Amino acid sequence: MAFAKRRAKKVCWFEQNSVEPDFKDIKILSKYVTERGKIVPRRLSGVTAKNQRKLAVAIKRARHIGLLPFVAENIR
Repeated sequence: MAFAKRRAKKVCWFEQNSVEPDFKDIKILSKYVTERGKIVPRRLSGVTAKNQRKLAVAIKRARHIGLLPFVAENIR
């Protein structure tokens, strides 16, 4: 019988550090954006659903203001 390996449950970084996603904190937001400029899905990032929604809004606001790019440099 083959058993599937269980991965350790990912813990939400925002819950651990008691911080809310903020559009001005580019260092944190860039961890949740791929090299192509896409927002990392919740199942890969380990963020809670509530914080994932806040994170998506923060990333979109940062893009709109010009703090984060919409797409990667090499794709443009």
